[in-house]
Amino acid sequence: MNRKLLIVAAAAFAAVVLVVMIIVSAGRMRSSAPAKRGTDSPAGIVAAAQDAEAKGNIQEARSKYQRLVSEFPNSKDVMNWQKKAEDLNIKLLFSPLVTVKSMLYEIKPGDTLIKIAKNFRTTPELIMKSNGLVDDKILPGKKIKVWTVPFNIVVDKSQNILILKSEDEIVKSYIVSTGSNNSTPTGTFKIINKLANPTWFKAGAVVDPGSPENILGTRWLGINVPGYGIHGTTDPQSLGRQATQGCVRMANPEVEELYVIVPEGTEVTIID
Repeated sequence: MNRKLLIVAAAAFAAVVLVVMIIVSAGRMRSSAPAKRGTDSPAGIVAAAQDAEAKGNIQEARSKYQRLVSEFPNSKDVMNWQKKAEDLNIKLLFSPLVTVKSMLYEIKPGDTLIKIAKNFRTTPELIMKSNGLVDDKILPGKKIKVWTVPFNIVVDKSQNILILKSEDEIVKSYIVSTGSNNSTPTGTFKIINKLANPTWFKAGAVVDPGSPENILGTRWLGINVPGYGIHGTTDPQSLGRQATQGCVRMANPEVEELYVIVPEGTEVTIID
């Protein structure tokens, strides 16, 4: 009888050991398997943003990158997320997708792009860009996307950054050059004129558009301080430094982008 009890006890002990070994083995297999990305983790949100963008859901993709910037500000990837959100802002702005800051406007008899742009404080170029128009011909009865919220610009001389904003929202930031010896004026100004391919009138000479000596580059946005403005450059290597005679200098492709977006009358605030 005792011998039978010993056999039963031994068998029970062996069974327990086997169960423990199975559990440990299963735990090791789980720990060695790749961790799944949670939908609320940075990797999961990035994957969802990329998927949304691939499907053409620009607003959803932008929202997810903005969420990443807001919820994980100390991440090493935060600047990449911010840039991606800004790139999607421009993509959305230049697309026919209507947002809370734009509307579908039905063209009326007698309308022109210039007239519509003036009424909504936007630019004819932005209307054309966001509606895929190849020229300024428009037909009454057709509906077009029109931006309805004013933009404003902030230039931070200490960082050599120009920030394009819509109300309090950052649309896009650009690396610029400002004046040597802190010579760019500070204060709040307005854009009073815009020129494509400007001629540079310098002391004793006139430099034609397109000349490698024309430091104004491909666009000029003058502010209400004589001789000062935002313009392109023939020296992109100088961007990010105080290197101009007082103006704000941008890369040509970027000042061309800004030129399309902001109309005359746009507020420009320059700070130290």
